[in-house]
Amino acid sequence: MNGTPRTMSRLSDRPVLVTGAAGAIGAAICHAILDAGGEVIGCDLSAGAYVEHVFDVTREDDWQATIGRIVASGRSLAGLVNAAGVFVRGTMAETDVESFNRVMAVNLDGTFLGCKHAMPLLARHGGAIVNLSSIFGRVGRHDMIAYATSKGGVDVLTRSVALLGAQLIPPVRCNSISPAFIESTMLDDTAAATGWPAGARARIRRDVPLDRFGTPQEVAALAVYLLSDEAGFATGADFALDGGYTTR
Repeated sequence: MNGTPRTMSRLSDRPVLVTGAAGAIGAAICHAILDAGGEVIGCDLSAGAYVEHVFDVTREDDWQATIGRIVASGRSLAGLVNAAGVFVRGTMAETDVESFNRVMAVNLDGTFLGCKHAMPLLARHGGAIVNLSSIFGRVGRHDMIAYATSKGGVDVLTRSVALLGAQLIPPVRCNSISPAFIESTMLDDTAAATGWPAGARARIRRDVPLDRFGTPQEVAALAVYLLSDEAGFATGADFALDGGYTTR
């Protein structure tokens, strides 16, 4: 044994494109990829510590230009993490069509475009895609109509992309992660919207069987696993990271 941490070999210089790299979860994923020996190609709408390319995931021409720059640089892709996302709280009556369309554009269209335009590079040597979904794409939520709908679409998109990727030689795997109640701006905003954030956080926590909130680092650890060869037989699956919330 040479004393090198085991995690350093998990992604072994594999380049992984990560959208939403300036956000809490995206940044944690970037950090975990680097820690696992991979290479990060971070992307976001604004600058950040891990952001190499600034672009809008809802614009196909931005995706084409970014993938073109990656190819021109002589790099390939071994992984893609679609972590860019937005959250709008509201019931059907409270949500206007512009807000609904914006959430769908970022969370669903952006994920579709990422899969579509990264796939040719991933297909060269095989690889893995990880999409960030949500447990509310599974169970729904009356006061998150746009967000839950977009994440439900991500779940089905993931399965469809996985079936396509399984036909390739070598294959491109595609899975999704569905977190719930991660320490993040989204959780803070959800609690603040009630007008009594401390009480709301306590009430939400009581609904989680493990009696705590998740962390961005826990999402990142699962993403690294799904990107690695250790998850080589996993594709088309959605992994709940919810402290047991959806088992109630």
